[in-house]
Amino acid sequence: MNMLTTQDDQIHAALYAALAHPARLEILRCLARQRICKCKDVVDALPLAQSTVSQHLKVLVDAGLVKAELGRPASQYSLNNSVLAQLGRTTQSLVETCCAADRCVDKTDGSCRDE
Repeated sequence: MNMLTTQDDQIHAALYAALAHPARLEILRCLARQRICKCKDVVDALPLAQSTVSQHLKVLVDAGLVKAELGRPASQYSLNNSVLAQLGRTTQSLVETCCAADRCVDKTDGSCRDE
């Protein structure tokens, strides 16, 4: 089986893609500080237009990293801690797997080295 086509790898790649923008990382930090935010709260914390923040929030929600409670007059957003924790475990496992082979691990400090 081609490892690139596993469902888990596709899910993780989508999560990494959602994180691949500095504004989205800052939105996650904002949500971590305030636990629950309205879009306006995020706009007030970042030097971005409301429409830009909304687009970034949509990407994070669609990826499952952020939960949205849609409502009137304003939607509320919060971190999806279980997805973030799983992504952290997956990332740690990937790093450990990639660095485990003797050929790539620097014996002095355990870091990966280029060959």
